[in-house]
Amino acid sequence: MRWNGLRLSVTLLTVIPLRGPASEPRRAAMAAAMAWAPAVGLLLGGVAAAVLVTADRLLGAGPLTAAGLAVAALALMTRGLHLDGLADLADGLGSGKPAAAALDIMRRSDIGPFGIVTLVLTLVIQVGALAHAEVAGGFRGPAALILAAVTGRLALVWACRRGVPAARPEGLGAMVAGTVRPAVAAGLTLVVLAGAVATAAVPAVVAVPAVVAVPAVTAVSLPLAVVAGLAVAFGLQWHAVRRLGGITGDVLGALVETAATVTLVVAAMGPRA
Repeated sequence: MRWNGLRLSVTLLTVIPLRGPASEPRRAAMAAAMAWAPAVGLLLGGVAAAVLVTADRLLGAGPLTAAGLAVAALALMTRGLHLDGLADLADGLGSGKPAAAALDIMRRSDIGPFGIVTLVLTLVIQVGALAHAEVAGGFRGPAALILAAVTGRLALVWACRRGVPAARPEGLGAMVAGTVRPAVAAGLTLVVLAGAVATAAVPAVVAVPAVVAVPAVTAVSLPLAVVAGLAVAFGLQWHAVRRLGGITGDVLGALVETAATVTLVVAAMGPRA
């Protein structure tokens, strides 16, 4: 049963169409899918990190171009759905209209000025932060990118916890709202934090070559990046629920991109290795 949740999570959050029999009740399957979201983020981040390293260190494209290609790879692997959700939420909240009207704006297929500006700034910040991390040397660039992808999906888990309502009676938000137990979200957060600490601690306990070692500053910035990404996502989630009455698929996508961006920025901070 647990693998059905992973299969559904991959199908929902990536372009990979893993189909299979649903042997669990729909709500239980959705709960499992959301719980697997950070693992899907690890997969996506790993592929994007491979693109980053290959483009910069093997093909010599340079850190800025490599960062752009890695961010583009993430967008392609997710069909751009999270970016679309971010733009739609920006248009809805930026309109300043009541919940019903804002939700109607978010349903539209076009993107307004708030959405365009938000998308452009978000992508510029992501590429710039990742390029800075890659220029720093060592494993900071790939580590920052992988952690950002995982933390972005961890924000999904918290947004789908019990007690957070859906803004509409239909749609993805209604399907996943309130499906995850807070204890599950807390446990996954501890796992991600432990992974961040372990990644930063490896050079201190193992003879890691300088070319792949994580700089010492990252020992602080990696766990802090997870906390910062989740904190900002919590703030956005609270504001969206207050303005819209609950979460929607667009809100979830916006939370992924927001948490990932903040995590990437914080994880990339620090001097060159």
